[in-house]
Amino acid sequence: MSSVHAAVLALQGSVEPHLRSLHASGVDPIEVRKPEQLAGVTHLIIPGGESTTLHHLFKLHGLDTLISDRVKEGSLALLGTCAGAILMGHHPDQAPPRLGLIDVDVDRNAYGRQVHSFVDQVEWNEGPGPGTSEGVFIRAPRFTRIGDSVNVLARRENETVAVQQNRCIACCFHPELTTDPRLHRWFLGL
Repeated sequence: MSSVHAAVLALQGSVEPHLRSLHASGVDPIEVRKPEQLAGVTHLIIPGGESTTLHHLFKLHGLDTLISDRVKEGSLALLGTCAGAILMGHHPDQAPPRLGLIDVDVDRNAYGRQVHSFVDQVEWNEGPGPGTSEGVFIRAPRFTRIGDSVNVLARRENETVAVQQNRCIACCFHPELTTDPRLHRWFLGL
């Protein structure tokens, strides 16, 4: 992993838990807040948080176009959890605007409000699996359309909760809030 330079987008959201998971996976990640900090980064995590706020901060700091361009040229692997997954996907009828990096439509807060948050088992088909792991769903989004070129990585009760397209992974849950670093380790190998 000497050629892996991992980072967490540290504008808002679940930054520290992702940093811990990356450390547990054997890398020394950095925090990215400005475009120049993205130079040399090969693997970036967009954490859960509040998607409208994250989108606003992307635009404010000029990171939206830079991240999209780097992903499209193949020089950046991307993992988005919860709000990060929302921003990576599509949804023509919901705010905030999406980056369109994975061919999925993603509904915000699809499982309900904060009080409806829960922990449940996630069944991995591919990626870090096969097997199960704990999934933490906090005001979680839901994939409502999955394009033909998207791999389903994990399900919960027959519902897709993690997907991959090329070097982009999107999860409806928070893997960083568990003690299982398998997803982060697998992501670093992309």
